[in-house]
Amino acid sequence: MSLLLLLLLPFVGSVIAALLSPGARNLEAWLAGAVALGCVILAALQLPAILNGEVIRLSLTWIPAMGIDFTLRMDGFAWLFAMIIAAMGSLIVLYARYYMSPKDPVPRFFSFFLLFMGAMLGVVLSGNLIQLVIFWEMTSLSSFMLIAYWHHRLDARRGARMSLIITGTGGFCLLASVLMLGKVVGSYDLDVVLAAGDIVRAHPWYNAILGLMALGALTKSAQFPFHIWLPNAMAAPTPVSAYLHSATMVKAGVFLLARFWPVLAGTEQWGWIIGGAGLCSLVLGAYAATFQQDMKGVLAYSTISHLGLITLLLGMNSELALVAALFHIMNHATFKASLFMAAGIVDHETGTRDMSRLSGLFRSMPITATLAIVAAAAMAGVPLLNGFISKEMFFAEAITNSSSQWFLPMAAVLAGALSVAYSIRFIAQVFFGPEATDLPRAPHEPPRWMLVPSAVLVLTCLVVGIFPAATIGPFLHLALVSILGDDTPSYSLAVWHGFNLPLIMSFAAMLGGVVLLYLLRGHMRRRPGTTPIIYRFDGRRTFDALLEWLDIASASVLNILQSGRLQTQMFCVVAATLVVAALPLLSPEWLHPTQSTSMSPAFVALWLAGGLCAIGAAQQAKYHRPAALLLSGGAGLATCLTFAWLSAPDLALTQLAVEVVTVVLILLGLRWLPRRVLTRQTDADLAGTHLRRLRDFILALAGGAGLSAISYAVLTRPQGEGIASFFVEQSIPLGGGSNVVNVILVDFRAFDTLGEITVLGIVALTVYALLRRFRPPLESLIQPLARIAPGAHPLEQDKPSEPDPGALLPTGVMLIPAVLVRVLLPIAALVSVYFLLRGHNLPGGGFVGGLIFATAVILQYMVGGVIWVEARPRIHPQYWIASGLLAAGIAAIMVWWAGRPFLASLTWDPVLPVIGPIHLSSVLLFDLGVYMLVIGATVLVLVALAHQSLRFQRKPMPAPAPDTGEAA
Repeated sequence: MSLLLLLLLPFVGSVIAALLSPGARNLEAWLAGAVALGCVILAALQLPAILNGEVIRLSLTWIPAMGIDFTLRMDGFAWLFAMIIAAMGSLIVLYARYYMSPKDPVPRFFSFFLLFMGAMLGVVLSGNLIQLVIFWEMTSLSSFMLIAYWHHRLDARRGARMSLIITGTGGFCLLASVLMLGKVVGSYDLDVVLAAGDIVRAHPWYNAILGLMALGALTKSAQFPFHIWLPNAMAAPTPVSAYLHSATMVKAGVFLLARFWPVLAGTEQWGWIIGGAGLCSLVLGAYAATFQQDMKGVLAYSTISHLGLITLLLGMNSELALVAALFHIMNHATFKASLFMAAGIVDHETGTRDMSRLSGLFRSMPITATLAIVAAAAMAGVPLLNGFISKEMFFAEAITNSSSQWFLPMAAVLAGALSVAYSIRFIAQVFFGPEATDLPRAPHEPPRWMLVPSAVLVLTCLVVGIFPAATIGPFLHLALVSILGDDTPSYSLAVWHGFNLPLIMSFAAMLGGVVLLYLLRGHMRRRPGTTPIIYRFDGRRTFDALLEWLDIASASVLNILQSGRLQTQMFCVVAATLVVAALPLLSPEWLHPTQSTSMSPAFVALWLAGGLCAIGAAQQAKYHRPAALLLSGGAGLATCLTFAWLSAPDLALTQLAVEVVTVVLILLGLRWLPRRVLTRQTDADLAGTHLRRLRDFILALAGGAGLSAISYAVLTRPQGEGIASFFVEQSIPLGGGSNVVNVILVDFRAFDTLGEITVLGIVALTVYALLRRFRPPLESLIQPLARIAPGAHPLEQDKPSEPDPGALLPTGVMLIPAVLVRVLLPIAALVSVYFLLRGHNLPGGGFVGGLIFATAVILQYMVGGVIWVEARPRIHPQYWIASGLLAAGIAAIMVWWAGRPFLASLTWDPVLPVIGPIHLSSVLLFDLGVYMLVIGATVLVLVALAHQSLRFQRKPMPAPAPDTGEAA
C-alpha cells in the first residue's frame, strides 16, 4: 500500500493546495514541500526491497471483463525516476517559495505543480499500459496549465497551446501503439509485455507499433522535428522550467524509450527512427543554443540537444549505450535544473534575461555566478564533473557503433564543441565583462534559501564527477538490471580510463568550442539572437501558419456544409443518418423473414392514425403552430400505444410522460416565437421553394421507409437471435431485477445512462442561460399592447392583477383549479416515488418518476402563476441537477471499495426490527440520481420559459410624447 500512498499523496496535496487561501503563501510552500519530502521518504523506504532484486507490485481490480487491473509496479528503473521526480520536486518547491511574487496566485501554482508531480509518478509506476497512457496525458494537461500560469501574457498562452497540441497528439499516437501492443502480446500488463520482445519484433505490426510509440516519445521529449514547443514553453515561470523542462516532463519520452527498450530495440528500424531523430536533435539543438539571447532560450535549446544525445544513445541498439543514456539522464537533470535556477535568480534580481543587456554580474552576485559556472562546466563536459563522464561514455559508444567509421564520431565532437561554446558564452556574457548600467533593477544576491536548491544540485554534480562509482553507481546498476536483466554488461564509471580516443575527443570538443565561439563572435554582434543559415526558420511561425491553414480549411468545409438556415442543417443531419442507418439493409436477408407475424386491424388503424397525425403536424407547422404541436402529440400518443401493444409497458410509460412534458413546454415557448410574415415571391423564388419542398418530401419518405424496414427486420427476426436473449436471461442473475428495461439502463448499459443524464443537465443549463438573455420579438408583444385604450398611458391601464405572494391561493377564475392542483402535488410526489422504487422489478424507474413529479410542478406554474409559485419554498432546480449527478456518480464509484468494476451493483439485505428483511442495492442510488436530474432539468427549462412572461410584465413602457396641440 506504500506505492498507492506514494501515488496518491501529490494528488491529495494538489486538492488541498487549491482550497487554501490566496494569501497563504508560506502555508502553500510548506504543504507542497511536505508532500514532496513525503514522496522522497516513501520512495526511499522501498530501497531495501529494490536492492534485493524485488519488483514491488500492487494490483487493484479495474476492468476485470477485459483483464485490466490498476497496477503499480516499482523496479530499479522506476525507483530511480521516482526519486528524481520527488527529490527534484522538493528542491523546486523551496526555490519557488522565494521566486514567486506575492501578487501571483500561489495556490493555483502549487496545485498544478503537485498535480503534475502525481501524474509523472503515475507514468513511472504504472504496471499497466492503458493506465500509463492515462497518466501520460495527465502530464500534458497539467504542464499546459503550468506553462500558461501567467495567462495574461500572449507568449504564455501560445506556448501552452503549442505544447498541448504537440504532446497531446503524441499521446494519442502512444495510445494507438499501446492498444496494438496489447493485442499482439495478449495482455496490457507491463511484465507480460516486457517479456514478449521476440513476439513483438517478429509481428507484422512491429513497424506501426514502433512508429506510433516513437511519435509519443519524441513529441514529449521535444525531439526533432517536434522540438519547437520547448523553446516556446519558456514563457512559464522558471521553477516550472527547472522541473518540467530539465528533470521530469521532457524526460518522460526517453523514459518510455528506455522502458520499452527490451521490447522494441534491436532492429534497423529502431536505429534509424530513434537514433536518427536523436542525432538531428543533438546537433541542431546545440547549434541553435549557441546564438540565443534569452538565458532560458539557451537552456531550452541545450535541453533539446542533450535529450537528443540520450535519444541517440538509446537508438544505438547497444547495452553499453543504454548505460550511458541512463547515466546522462541523471546528470542532465542535476546541472540543467541548477542552470535554470540561476537564470531565474538573474531574472528575479535584475528584471531581465536578455544576455545582450546583462554583463559583469559576478561582482554583485558572486555566489550565484559560482554556482552557475560549475553547472555550466558540467553541461560542457569539463573533467571532474558528472557531465564529463557521461559525455566520454557517449564518445566511446559513437566510435564503437559507427558504421561509417567517421560520421558519427565527427557529429559527436561537433555537438560537444557547440555545447562548450554556448556554455562559455552563457557564463562569460552574463557574469563577466563590464558591469551593466541599464538594468531594470539593481543586481544583488537573492535570499539565502533561494540559493540552497541550486547549491545542492551543483554539489551533486561535483561529487558524482569525482566519485561516480561510489555515489551513483549502485543506483545506476539497479536501473540497468531492471531493464536488461541477465544481459547487463560490465562497465566502468571511473574518472580516468587512460589516454584513449574518447579522451582525445573530449579535449578536441573543448578546444573546438572555444574556436567556434571566437569565429562566430562577429555574427553575434551583427545579428544578435539569430543563427546563420537557418536563422530565418522559426518553429513558432511555422506552427502558427499550420494552425491558420487548418482554420481556413475548416472554414471552407463549414461554408459548404453549414448554413444559417435550420432547415438546411437538419437536411444534412437527417441525410447522413439515413445513409448510416441504411447500411444494415444492404444485406437482402431481411427481405426473407424467418418468423411470421400477424397484423391486427386495430393495430393497423392505430398506425394509420399516428401517421395521419404526423402528416397533419407537418402540414399545419407552416400555418398554425399550436395545431401542429397537438397533432405531433397525437403521433406520440400512437407511439405510446404501440409500445403498450407490443408488451413494452416501460417504454409506453416513458413515452406518455415525455409527450405530456414536451407538449406543455413547447406550448409555453410558442408564445414568444415571431409571427410568420407572408411576402410576395417571384416566379423564380416559387420554383426554388417547390424544389426544396420536393427534396424534403423525398427525404422524409426515404427516412420513414427506412425506419419501417428496420422495424420490420427486427420484429421478424428469429427468437433468441441477437443480444436481447442475453439481457432477458441475465437480468435477474447479474442485474438483480426482473424489469429487463430498467436493468439495462441502470446496470448493463449504465455508462450510457450516466452520459445521457449528464448531457441532459448540460442542455437544461444551456437553455436556461440562453433564455435569460432572450428578449421576445416585437411582433409577439403586439397583442398585449393592443389592449391598451387609445390615447391613454400604457401604465395607467388596468393590468391583470398579480397574485399576492402572501395569499394562500390565487384569486379569480383560477381558484378551483388551484385548489385541485395543490392537492394533486403531494399525491403526484408519492406516485413518482412509487414508480421510482418499483422500477427495478416492475414498470417504472427514475426517469418515469421524475417526469411525473415534473408534470405536477408544471401544473403549479400553469395554474398558480410564476409569482405565486416562486413565493413559496423554491425547488432550486440547479441543486437538483447537481445532486442527481452526484448521487449517480457516488453509486458508480462506491463499488470500487468492494473490488467491483465501475458502475457494478452492490446489494444489501438488512433485517429491520419491525419491517423485517428488505432488499437494498446501489442501483437505487443511481436511479435516484436519474430521478433528481430529470426533475431539475425539466423544472429549470420551465422556470426559464415562465420568466419570459414575468420579464415582460415588469418591463417599463415609455411614456407617450406630450400633446402640444401643434401640427407635426
